[in-house]
Amino acid sequence: QALALLQEGARVGLLDADLYGPSQAKMFGLEGERLKVDQNRKILPLEAFGLKVLSIANIVPPGQAMIWRGPILHGTIKQFLEEVNWGELDYLVVDLPPGTGDVQLSLAQLTKVSGGVIVTTPQEVALIDAERAADMFKKVQVPLLGVLENMSHFLCPHCGKPTPIFGEGGGRRLAEKLKTRFLGEIPLTLPLRESGDRGRPILVENPEGPEAEAFRRAARELAAALSVQAFIALPLA
Repeated sequence: QALALLQEGARVGLLDADLYGPSQAKMFGLEGERLKVDQNRKILPLEAFGLKVLSIANIVPPGQAMIWRGPILHGTIKQFLEEVNWGELDYLVVDLPPGTGDVQLSLAQLTKVSGGVIVTTPQEVALIDAERAADMFKKVQVPLLGVLENMSHFLCPHCGKPTPIFGEGGGRRLAEKLKTRFLGEIPLTLPLRESGDRGRPILVENPEGPEAEAFRRAARELAAALSVQAFIALPLA
């Protein structure tokens, strides 16, 4: 979604806050790149395809497990928010780990979050955890911007027929239950997986494909939700 927002004309940064399982460096072809600091000792995020990216994967050795307790996680998130020279941004997208753990709580405590997005597959088992995540956002007073359904269906590379491997319509039903915006459906396809493994996102590899169009539609929905939320947050005259 960060890259889709960028391609819609916004200035975007991506913070990989999934400290236990960082994947953004791999997906953006930044593995092995080391972070640098500016003259003020601020960390400089890396850049890929015009997107500013910061991941713990570019700090620790490859394959090293992050066996960290809450206070260390909190300090790392604080450093990534306060000691990084992001420059001028319209959006800072934060990729969170699954669940309702320390990283989510630290983020909500350390900064004013404009809103959260629930990403789920349509599978019933996944929806249970997704609803818990939405409840967490409510309890820490983070506005819910919408629900995005990932792996909505498998698109056959031969005939193009969609197959709902994980069920059908789960994300939309959850959005209706939570009374929030349904941001869209991202299909499961072979090119989408291959492009991520190569470190060249599908929006770069095949910008005219159905996967890229799905990401762009979701980005437009997300931008609209953020605009509405910003209007709601305006002080009354």
